[in-house]
Amino acid sequence: MRTNNNVTVLIYSGLFFIKQKIILLLLTIILSAAIAAHILKQITKMKKLLLSILAFTAVNCTVMAQTSLFDGKTTNGWHSYLRTGPGAWSVVNGALQLDPKAPQQGDLITDKEYENYELSLEWKIAEGGNSGIIFGVHEDKSFAQTYLTGIEMQVLDDAKAEDGKLPTHRAGALYDMRAPAHPAKPAGEWNKVTIRKLNGHITFWLNGQKVIETQIGSPEWKEMLDKSKFKTWKGFAAYPKGHIALQDHDAVVAFRDIKIKEL
Repeated sequence: MRTNNNVTVLIYSGLFFIKQKIILLLLTIILSAAIAAHILKQITKMKKLLLSILAFTAVNCTVMAQTSLFDGKTTNGWHSYLRTGPGAWSVVNGALQLDPKAPQQGDLITDKEYENYELSLEWKIAEGGNSGIIFGVHEDKSFAQTYLTGIEMQVLDDAKAEDGKLPTHRAGALYDMRAPAHPAKPAGEWNKVTIRKLNGHITFWLNGQKVIETQIGSPEWKEMLDKSKFKTWKGFAAYPKGHIALQDHDAVVAFRDIKIKEL
């Protein structure tokens, strides 16, 4: 009987030991799962934080990449085409504005040249007025005007300007080559534009809507060119890098918030 009792004690002892091991193992698994869940939660938080930091950095890099071409107070960084000084242009209410009655008339161009970029600005034209944003301008005495070399995004009072009769001459147009897909705001109101030029690919936006897209040198471009007045102009669109010009076309016109991001 004593031997049987000893065996029983041993069995119970063994079962108790196994039970303790199982409990310990379960506790270890539960604790490990809790630790793993906590670590995963922390990783998720860190991932979200990292993504926020990356997004913030990207936004700030984009802003920093933009350069202001107009400080809102002076004509620094600009000069009248083939001249020194701003000519008939001055700063009025935080905008570069043309006085069509002032002496030394002429287009206002950037001191620097640009090749691949996004240009953004706002313009406002007087009733019946005509102007333009001309880019890729080669400043040389052999070319009397900026439009002899530069490509133009039209600025116009479509309703009352004489030039508004032709679709390819309306505001937002790739001047004399393609009509804009959407109309501009009327005279006296600010219109916001973006001109993107990258390796000859040109895109115009007018008040947030894409109005022009084309590629210089493409079959489409050549077809438009052949139908335009620029067909025989040897210097037209011939310079990938050039000045940006604000056109003097004998009307009061204003430009503000002029920024560029080189690509």
